[in-house]
Parts: sequence; C-alpha cells; structure tokens
Amino acid sequence: MKARALKYSLLVICLLLVAGCSGNGASVQETTPATGDVTLVVGAYSVAKDALQELLPMFEQQWLEATGQRIKVQESYEASGTQARAIIGGFEADIAILAMEGDIDLLEAAGLITHDWRSQGYQGMVTSSIVVLGTRTGNPLQIEDWDDLAREGVKVLYPNPKTSGGAQWDINAIYGAGLKQSETLFGSPNADYAKNYVKQIHANVESLDKSGRASMAAFEYGVGDVIVTYENELLARIAKGVDYDIVIPEHTILIENPIALVDKHIDQHGNREVVEAFYQFLLSEEGQRVFVKHGFRPVNETVAAAIKGQFIEPDGLFDISYLGGWDYVREQLYSKRGIWYQVLADL
Repeated sequence: MKARALKYSLLVICLLLVAGCSGNGASVQETTPATGDVTLVVGAYSVAKDALQELLPMFEQQWLEATGQRIKVQESYEASGTQARAIIGGFEADIAILAMEGDIDLLEAAGLITHDWRSQGYQGMVTSSIVVLGTRTGNPLQIEDWDDLAREGVKVLYPNPKTSGGAQWDINAIYGAGLKQSETLFGSPNADYAKNYVKQIHANVESLDKSGRASMAAFEYGVGDVIVTYENELLARIAKGVDYDIVIPEHTILIENPIALVDKHIDQHGNREVVEAFYQFLLSEEGQRVFVKHGFRPVNETVAAAIKGQFIEPDGLFDISYLGGWDYVREQLYSKRGIWYQVLADL
C-alpha cells in the first residue's frame, strides 16, 4: 500500500472539535464535604500540556461542586524523560502522565510507585496516537513515506531520544519501518538493514531538540522541511488554523501514553481521594473527549466507538511488541552500545 499524504479537511477537524465538546462524561461524584484546600501536583510530558490545561479547570470545578473543597493545582510540563528524572529527583508529583511506559517504570524502580499501575484503567494508558510526518503547506517536496526523508536536500526534524519520550517513539517508528521493509525484501526482519535505514534518515536531521514540543516550535519557526512527530501535535495545530499537511507512512507505530499515581508522594500529601478522582476523570468519556479535541486517540472504548472513522488506521500499523517490547527496545536501541548510539557515532 502506498503511504497516504493528506491534508486533514476542515470537516475532520470540526468532527474532532465536536468530539471534544459532546457526550455525557462521568463527573466527579458527590462525596462527604471536606474542609480546607487540597493540593494536586501534576507532572506531565510537554505534548500533553494543552489538553491538561483545559482538563484541570474542569476537574477543579466539578470537585468544588461535589465536595465544597478547592484544589490548589501545581503543574510541570517537561520532556518525558526529563520529567521522570525530576520526579525521582524531588519534584513531588502526585500523578505522572508521561510519553512512554519506560519512564513510569523508572518511578516504580525508584520506589515512588508501589501498586501495579498497568492493571489500572486501560492497562495504565491514558491516550494513544501514531507517529506521522508533517510537511509545509501543499507538501512542496512531495513527501510520501519514510524513504523520502533520506533524499538529498530534505531537512528533517525530530527531538533527542536522550531527553524526549516522543523522540524514542519517532526512532522506534523509523526502525520498525526498516524492519518491515527488510521483511518484505528478505522474508524476515533484518536489524542491520533497519539500523542503516535510521542512519540514512538521521543524516538529514537539522537539529535534535529537547522535547517534542520544542521540536514542533522549531518547525513552526521555519526550521526544516518535514517533522517526525505525534499525529495529535499536528491535528491540534491544524485545528487552531495552522496549515500543515500530514503524511501517514505505510508502516508506523502505535503510540501509547501511560498514567500512574505516585504513591509515595500521595501518602506524604494525604490527598489520595482527589488524585484518584482526577485519574478517573481523565479516563472518563468527558475527559477522553477533551483529549480527542486536542488530537489524541482515546483509550476509552465508548469514546473510541463514538468517533470511529475520524482517525485513519494505517494498514501497516504496528505496536511496541513488534520491536520486542520496551525492555528489549531500551537495551537494543537506547543502551550505551545500542543502535541509536551506533547511528550517532556512524558505526
């Protein structure tokens, strides 16, 4: 199948906006009236900022109406890996909303999360998306698939996998596409072929920014011809009137973004009831529709069924299990001797 290069129509964007505003969600249930303010500390990856800054006031109002208690919200938005290290280093987040489960695993390994976070909600996930390519208006370089990013003269943007979870999703998508291509050519996935595929594209990278949001900002300032990014990043900007084309590669990866309660900090703050309510609110129909409004794909099954057809499902979509799972990927791609560092060293 040839990759689909498309400009999301106004109709599709309107449908996303309607999805964000319609439907009856699960509101905060009335509880025993509380006295005094309560604090809620949110540590999130940068790409989720716009959605969360719409969701938090909604939740605050519902909590106030249900309990009579005001919430003092503290927020931090960083590249996913940076945020995880900040939480381990002393930022007392009650809830972590990050780009990839490996960053939540770091919190668990540090003793900050003591429950089985993957057994909660939707296998511990709050949103999903896919890795896509964004081009300038009209797709002037006729970018159609990953191969085009290795063409001479094409300037590519994606963030730094050392600091950005989004960047690791990007590299995983390119590496996985290389494996898929080698599977077609040779009958089975070939790791050396996939590594060289990443190297060819990386040779055209203009800069490695700290986070997916920083990389997107650079693209908006005019840096580069094509950006490798989350689908939701581009959809959110198109909805605000920024005119980009979105190219969906034939083979790309399903992004799954985790959420977890940070037990140690919750116990210190004594605010488990409000943190758990916020967790459930984000997974509710109401919360998930706001995420959809900002371009994310929902994990809530009811919302997913209601918006069926609004998101393109690539025929060659794969998930992290195709690459061997996160433990394997961390070791094979991002360890000190891993494929990514071989790419950087041109080995």
